[in-house]
Amino acid sequence: MDFSTNPDHASIRDSVRTFLDKSGTEQDVRRAMDTPAGFDRTAWQALAQQLGVAAIGIPEDLGGAGFGFAELAVVLEEVGAALLPSPLLASRVLAAEALIRSGDPGVRREVEALASGGSLGTLALSAAGGAWSPEVTQVEASHDGEELRLTGEACFVLDGAVADTIVVVALLDGRPELFVVGGGATGLVADPLDTVDLTRHQARLTFTGTPARKVTCTRPAAAVIGEVLDLAAIALAAEQVGGAQRCLDMSVEHAKTRIQFGRPVGSFQAIKHKCANVLLELDAARSAVRAAAWSVDHAPEEVPVLAAMVKAHCSETYELAARECIQIHGGMGFTWEFAAQLYFKRAHSSSLLFGSPRHHREALADRLGLGAAV
Repeated sequence: MDFSTNPDHASIRDSVRTFLDKSGTEQDVRRAMDTPAGFDRTAWQALAQQLGVAAIGIPEDLGGAGFGFAELAVVLEEVGAALLPSPLLASRVLAAEALIRSGDPGVRREVEALASGGSLGTLALSAAGGAWSPEVTQVEASHDGEELRLTGEACFVLDGAVADTIVVVALLDGRPELFVVGGGATGLVADPLDTVDLTRHQARLTFTGTPARKVTCTRPAAAVIGEVLDLAAIALAAEQVGGAQRCLDMSVEHAKTRIQFGRPVGSFQAIKHKCANVLLELDAARSAVRAAAWSVDHAPEEVPVLAAMVKAHCSETYELAARECIQIHGGMGFTWEFAAQLYFKRAHSSSLLFGSPRHHREALADRLGLGAAV
């Protein structure tokens, strides 16, 4: 496991950061989050097609750009730092990974379209209570002659109102299976949800006799979905590291320039301690994410443990960094005009997405064989 400077990673990071410095400013973020789609389609097309971020980690024979999950994590970290509203997590990670890992050759067309960035995808799984598990899905599939139709509801679907390809987890004969539904399918209603984080739009999808195509998995669909959720946890943790770093950067910059009692507030011990604590937690979180992303490509047997670990730790690190950022900025920290409140909301929302830190610690204990002893 080598985490030394990687020229490919450095090149990808510089390219994405240069793009975001021009098209991912705070003003761009605020404009995008107020649109019905929740993101700037022009910026997304440029990011996906010119930089090829939607194709990173997808096999070349499926229209991808090669590389691995570690390279994708670099992109996600930069996108998280900019707080850029984009379908990257929903489309590239959730939808594409579900289709690729199914092993179904019939999904090639959908994967190629997602890799190009021309089509948007998402995964419909979570129940109304916020549980992320294939066993508790509230969507059921039934036979209607030779067709399959879906009935039920999926909540907290990322970019669910704009997705072209929706990978749905539904019960068929009592077992969770994967299905593909088009974004404009008959009987599908997408209701945008009012959530804390305005930079990541979510929707409630209602299926009423909606026609669907079953994805033929080469192994149990529940196992495929479990793998996808682990990858999603690692991807989100990479985003969280980027966001936490930006919060620390804003805090340090303010501490150096804000004068109180004739000297910078950063010279006060209490402020130093806040920044130092965040830095220590952030360094640990970044190392953990790199290890987890590396394991996806080189040691898949380690992914379940590392995914649960990084999602729990990075969620709390991001919330700490966002909270301290507001405290260090004082009264201006929580105002609408200042970006800290956007990062705080993203941190809180991301902490619960794909399962809370407590959920992932319980999963970690189970995967380590500790069970109820922890």
